[in-house]
Amino acid sequence: MTASLTALTVPLDLSLLTIPLHLKQTAKDYGLRDLLRIDSALCWIRRGEGLVAFGELTRFSGTGPERFSDAEQWWKELLSSSHTQDSVRLPGTGPVAFGSFAFSKTSSFKSRLIVPSLLVGFRGGLIWLTQMTLDGGPLTAAGAHAALGLLINSAARPEPLASPEPPEAVVSSGALSEQDWLAAVAAGVSAIESGALEKVVLARDIVATFDEPVSRPAILAALTERYSECWTYGVEGLVGATPEILIKVEGNTAQARVLAGTLDREDAPEDAAGFARDVLAGSVKQRQEHDFAVRSLTRQLAPFAVDLSFPPEPFILELPNVWHLASDVNAELADVDGHLPTSLALVEALHPTAAVCGTPRSEAGVLIRELEGLDRGPYAGPVGWLDGSGNGEWGIALRGAVLENPTTARLYAGCGIVAASDPDAELAETWAKFRPMLQALGLRA
Repeated sequence: MTASLTALTVPLDLSLLTIPLHLKQTAKDYGLRDLLRIDSALCWIRRGEGLVAFGELTRFSGTGPERFSDAEQWWKELLSSSHTQDSVRLPGTGPVAFGSFAFSKTSSFKSRLIVPSLLVGFRGGLIWLTQMTLDGGPLTAAGAHAALGLLINSAARPEPLASPEPPEAVVSSGALSEQDWLAAVAAGVSAIESGALEKVVLARDIVATFDEPVSRPAILAALTERYSECWTYGVEGLVGATPEILIKVEGNTAQARVLAGTLDREDAPEDAAGFARDVLAGSVKQRQEHDFAVRSLTRQLAPFAVDLSFPPEPFILELPNVWHLASDVNAELADVDGHLPTSLALVEALHPTAAVCGTPRSEAGVLIRELEGLDRGPYAGPVGWLDGSGNGEWGIALRGAVLENPTTARLYAGCGIVAASDPDAELAETWAKFRPMLQALGLRA
């Protein structure tokens, strides 16, 4: 690479922003959600904290089984001649890239890392601003604030992010009709009963076609508001709010959140919490599905850790659309010859987990390609960000959609299939998982 990356990170100073006074006075309340008004924003947000970035300096793209290692090497080469001034020094400061990777090594989807030109981060009451360049010119705090001010001005429009009128749309089956997918689930159960594998995760897609262009900013804003406990992601056409973290790395610690076992909240009884606990935790099928996923992740993470822990019992994660069985895994990473594994190296080792593929992994992957009839693209693949110190947060791209063109969105949902799975119940579960994106699109769930 001939260009040299330069990055400047400074605390965000509202007094330096060249924006209208009424926006400056409310900027702290303005927050990350309102920065999503900028249509091309890259984002990773949970509970009002995270990163929103703009512009593109350079990118990596690739396909195939080496997509993760190729991206890691590209990032290391870009950083090797980089220059950074960082007075904040937190995970997500300095050089940062956003990424989205294909679920499958056979996918035609181009996995990508995108280096933005401008980034705003919120964490623990701190707000910072990062500007990056490849032209070798000097970066200053005043210049970074001026660039952000121009962006905010360009997006400062009076209309709300949400549309007052529901859009007109047609929702249709994707690669498989409902009946075809039910048959695929039945075939998956048969394969499990034959002893070929223990679990397989089968996904299906639906397509929403609109009369008018959909609003990407409105979709992301709706997800951050309604699903604030999830991680709202936006990397080009891929948008969603995932409840599942593949890996989060900060220094020498790593965390993951494993989800498997789902119960729809629609028409739940009055004692909702007790109902979810009894049905999920008391179900042999749900517990088996969850245990497969936890064992899969911890087995893959163990070689990188000197200490690894997770609770003996999962907890009930309550989301607006569903309940999940969830387990949080924590690890102290092993230092080998003065080097810790980066977040992207761990992504490569962990993906795909049993929560989105099955177990054994190779047998499940073959069966998925045989039965699903679709290229998952980035669905169920890693999505998130990494910085120049190896830190990063990578979720699994669930509860999302790909905006294929201005008027078309393709939604995905999947279910873990085990021997006790019932095809009709699994189909109903996919509709519960479609609900977040259908709502964000302004459609009836």
